[in-house]
Amino acid sequence: MYDVIIVGGGPSGLMASIAAAENGKKVLLLDKGKKLGHKLSISGGGRCNVTNRLPIEEIIKHIPGNGRFLYGPFSVFNNEDIIRFFEGLGVSLKEEDHGRMFPVSNKAKDVVNALLSEMERLHVHVKLETRVKKLLMDDAKVIGVRLESGEEIRSSAVVVAVGGKAVPQTGSTGDGYPWAERAGHTVTELYPTEVPLLSNEPFINSAELQGLALRDVAVSVLNAKGKALVTHQMDMLFTHFGLSGPAILRCSQFVVKERKKNGHQPVDIRIDSFPDRNEENVFQLLSSAVKEDPKKAVKNVWKGLVPERWLLFLLDCSDIDPSEIGATLATEKLRKLASSLKAFTMKVNGTQTIEKAFVTGGGVSVKEIEPKTMASRKKDGLYFCGEILDIHGYTGGYNITSALVTGRIAGMSAGEYASR
Repeated sequence: MYDVIIVGGGPSGLMASIAAAENGKKVLLLDKGKKLGHKLSISGGGRCNVTNRLPIEEIIKHIPGNGRFLYGPFSVFNNEDIIRFFEGLGVSLKEEDHGRMFPVSNKAKDVVNALLSEMERLHVHVKLETRVKKLLMDDAKVIGVRLESGEEIRSSAVVVAVGGKAVPQTGSTGDGYPWAERAGHTVTELYPTEVPLLSNEPFINSAELQGLALRDVAVSVLNAKGKALVTHQMDMLFTHFGLSGPAILRCSQFVVKERKKNGHQPVDIRIDSFPDRNEENVFQLLSSAVKEDPKKAVKNVWKGLVPERWLLFLLDCSDIDPSEIGATLATEKLRKLASSLKAFTMKVNGTQTIEKAFVTGGGVSVKEIEPKTMASRKKDGLYFCGEILDIHGYTGGYNITSALVTGRIAGMSAGEYASR
């Protein structure tokens, strides 16, 4: 008999096991994989973006999927507490752009090893390659788990920290959703977020822009009326199947939501190569460059304004011969090019699958979770944390922050519940 069983050895599960074991509780962590912390060890490109140091208001803005739910958990344990926690375990952190926090060593395994050492110190029992088949419950409460092997393990509380369906090679294969439903919870529709977009535009199918990166452009997702639903100014990349890169990943969930509304029709994406200028400014910029060198081929006059492949592609879209000299260029063509540079619009017709996504959208409804304890409102002794919840943020340390905060609180609360 254990006080607390934690199911799942990702960021939230490891954190939950430490918090549950801190008051001398007998804690068992079960994971179906061969090693713990796999998702943490590959996060942030193997450097592990542990959290983000932006103010709480800003962090919540970067968690478009039910971020407001986190005000409750953050009042108990927040991003600054995460920083103190890791530094207390001997992992020095450093701040990079946009508030992202990384270990000074740039090694994710230092973060994972610090958690594992702390678990060992607190005598957390760990069983790897152990699959949980179902939660054991009576009418009122959770009483333990049944393993695939048929073995039953009893406990006063169970914390479900099994992740979502994104990045399945780390073990996140959606195992926890049926358990939650059997306990009476609503699981909202799952969908991919932070995921590359697909397009059937001829220039994508011909791969003529494949591998072209655009830096610091503003990418917008448009609704049926042509109004921008969201705009992200970051880098993006053209691929052989569509679009990728940070700006695209952030826009992807809005494409998914718009396609749900429009009957799964294609959605327009707008790319603004000059986010800090208006169209008239861009037109003037092109005009004055032509006036300075009227006898030069336009492709050389405008060289360096945007990447060469992008310029040549947009010249073609604007019916401008790249070798034409500026002096003979018709004004309406110049206006067309200015418009393309400011608002090139293309269609995307979906995203890659949820398995290719970085983050799962949807999950256990947060309306049925007590925010300051992460306790189920449906079954006593049951707690949820991490990506199984219907909470999702952009990449940049926001999802890990949510996982570590909810994990810490779920483990702490489960430990306290077991003491009753």
